[in-house]
Amino acid sequence: MLTQVRGESVERQPPARYKGPMTRGTFPILFITATRIGDAVLSSGLIKRLADEIPSARFTIVAGPAAAPLFLDVPALDEIIVFEKSKDGGHWFRLWRQVRRTSWGLVVDLRGSAITQFLKKKRRAVYRRQPGEPVHKVIEAARVLRIEDEPAGPYLYTSAETEMAAADLTAGEGPILALAPNANWVGKTWPVERFAQAAIQLLGEGGPLQGARLMVLGGPDDATAAQALRHVVPKDRYIDLVGKVDLLTSYACLKHATLFIGNDSGLMHLAAAAGAPTVGLFGPSDDRLYGPWGAKTKVVRGPRTFEQILAVDPGFQQAVCHMMDLPVDTVVAAARDLLADV
Repeated sequence: MLTQVRGESVERQPPARYKGPMTRGTFPILFITATRIGDAVLSSGLIKRLADEIPSARFTIVAGPAAAPLFLDVPALDEIIVFEKSKDGGHWFRLWRQVRRTSWGLVVDLRGSAITQFLKKKRRAVYRRQPGEPVHKVIEAARVLRIEDEPAGPYLYTSAETEMAAADLTAGEGPILALAPNANWVGKTWPVERFAQAAIQLLGEGGPLQGARLMVLGGPDDATAAQALRHVVPKDRYIDLVGKVDLLTSYACLKHATLFIGNDSGLMHLAAAAGAPTVGLFGPSDDRLYGPWGAKTKVVRGPRTFEQILAVDPGFQQAVCHMMDLPVDTVVAAARDLLADV
């Protein structure tokens, strides 16, 4: 069954409590991560760092419904607890009841809650907002484990089955331009017609990806937007993943991409984490915090800064596209530069 979560495709959604095999003599870690997909991706490298440094580590991961599927292939997984908020705040009490009986070796809480005070644990690492200039979310997460000098870049585990499925979906000749034309709010969404124009320039005659294939990603509700991209290339060069694959398979498919262009979204962070050269399109979000992480990435925005857009729409509640001033030529130029550098 495929579930739509704010423009992202989510399949293999774990039940409210997914429990894997528990092994004796291990070091149990409770890892409380984010609700949103992008934030969960940006902090995901902490799990790998802990797994690498603590060979006996076993993970119980607490995540929101949208982000939980990202961790289904973690090899040292004991349990995923899907954490759904309730209006009365009872979600924290419910979580405490689920995890209170375990004596934890380490509790990592990226939400900065008070729950860690009431659990049996040897050590805890809790997010605390720090004063000063804003820093990227990867650095912010690294500070929780005090590894900001060597931050853990985003990393997602994928099974052999996931990788094989992605290889089948992307099988064929030639490079791949990947596009994710939607975001979780209209204000952050570059017009799909401009995605089409950019793709035509990059894939057409004289373009740096002339003759390449086009791969489009998104959730079921993105199908209408993706229609505008179907005729950019011939049918045999079009890879339609919109609403058809889960997040981990999308991530594995993005490992095969030659270039990714997308709005600030969970899929953008998945692309950068997958190692795909990534052009992130920004407007009403702060790229200092949420820019795609990695050497093969570029942030592109129109002439207005984040602060200038914030002044126009202080609460970011308006149903207005703030990306209209980002020209196609600017995005194409950034894509060309990035391709030339990798």
